[in-house]
Amino acid sequence: MADQTPVTGAPPLQTADRVLNVLLSFDRERPEWGVTEIAEEFGLDKSVAQRLLAALAYRGFLVSDKRSRRYRLGPAVWHLSWVWERGGGMASLARPTLEALAEAVGVNVLFAVPDGVHMRCVAAADGATGPLRYYVLAGELYPAHAGATSRAYFGMLPPGDRAVLLYGRPMARFGEHTLTDPARLEERFSEVRREGYAYSEGEYDPDTAALAAPVLVGRRPVGTLTLAATPEVLRPRREQLVAPLLQGAADLGRALTPARPRRRERRERRERRERR
Repeated sequence: MADQTPVTGAPPLQTADRVLNVLLSFDRERPEWGVTEIAEEFGLDKSVAQRLLAALAYRGFLVSDKRSRRYRLGPAVWHLSWVWERGGGMASLARPTLEALAEAVGVNVLFAVPDGVHMRCVAAADGATGPLRYYVLAGELYPAHAGATSRAYFGMLPPGDRAVLLYGRPMARFGEHTLTDPARLEERFSEVRREGYAYSEGEYDPDTAALAAPVLVGRRPVGTLTLAATPEVLRPRREQLVAPLLQGAADLGRALTPARPRRRERRERRERRERR
């Protein structure tokens, strides 16, 4: 029997795209939106914006403040992120890039994300030299003050944010090359912004060298892509490995970047033209 539901208003796909654009507009820079702001941002009638926000709130994707009448992300977003992460999440997105890079350069590759004052490995691929450890790297933690994997991420943070996380607490020494002096650490962190990558030998593991680059979504660091091997293997190839590492980090950043809301894209292009 044919579906007798009448078709009214905008096509279903256009409506879905509009709803998703609104949902994607909630980010670190704009964690809250009001009805009027959404209407102006996407060129919608205010009543349409109100219905879209109300529908998202009804399903738990947004919550509204009864006093301010502004909306924030709701528990349904957390539920989807939990399901996504349990199903492989970021690791599944990163793995193709890691495997391709490991095959191309022949050394171990890992992707790590921030976890408090550590970086946590979420995915890794073995190079031609074989596994770096006798155990699976996924889940291993790297302290913020020791090693290129951590430095490539924390070096991209604003100095004030980094100071709050790192300094004023004990910093363990893992070997003779581990730095614990804030002034010297800041010198090394500044190298990341200047050069675009970090290199270390024996700062965390005495037998491991690492070449790492920050992974950016937009201009925001979200993790680190690292090449790791023994110093004898990595040191002679350091310069030639920088280019494929930076390309891999850029590829991974694109893979992790969601499509931005269309209205904002058009507005940003217009503003760029006006600045020229």
